[in-house]
Amino acid sequence: MGDAALHFEQVSKRFGEVAALSDFTLEVARGEFFGLVGVNGAGKTTLIKCLLDFCNTDGGAIRIFGAEHRVTAARSRLAFLPERFNPPHFLTGRDFIQYMLKLYGKPYEDREVEQVFVGLDLDPAALGKAARTYSKGMTQKLGLAACLLSGKDLYVLDEPTGGLDPKARALLKQALRALRQSNRTVFFTSHALADIAEMCDRMAVLHGGRLRFAGSPEELAQRFGKGNLEQAFLACIAS
Repeated sequence: MGDAALHFEQVSKRFGEVAALSDFTLEVARGEFFGLVGVNGAGKTTLIKCLLDFCNTDGGAIRIFGAEHRVTAARSRLAFLPERFNPPHFLTGRDFIQYMLKLYGKPYEDREVEQVFVGLDLDPAALGKAARTYSKGMTQKLGLAACLLSGKDLYVLDEPTGGLDPKARALLKQALRALRQSNRTVFFTSHALADIAEMCDRMAVLHGGRLRFAGSPEELAQRFGKGNLEQAFLACIAS
């Protein structure tokens, strides 16, 4: 656990009679790119909410770089993008980035911000426009830009490619690969199994609140004797 960026140990969470998470145990190493997959309602977003202390767990333990997740300082080393990212509509793109960088304890540098915008195929002119004028794709890019500018050690991204066109998806992958070179950790959910296969060192399959598989994408395909990840995923959740 000493080299772990994230450590989940027998984490459980219930909503009334529904077990959203049951004895979930998983470790994500520092510098690892890790993908979490599952059908809608499998428990992926609930797991992230528990990790970020947005909701209480009913049992188990979560640690972030060795620190108990409920300690505020433990979360200071991560940046987070929710699945349904909606910035305050009255802020301009520049206002939002300035606000987020202030929270991250980083200075606002025009050149760096513009480089990140261009790197995500977002026109720097959008910095001067109100967020309410942004399209869905532009809004997603704004949230991603704030994360990438944070300089944090861990990036927790819930469906980060949602709303992105093919060019933006390719550019985001390029930006994430740059994080790998500096030994950053990326933990993300995705419904795009091709992205998981391309980007992740390891992955986990969550189904019905339970961990069904953890290992490399290649190991998932081999375990279930399938030629592609989609068929292996279907076999995994049916087993």
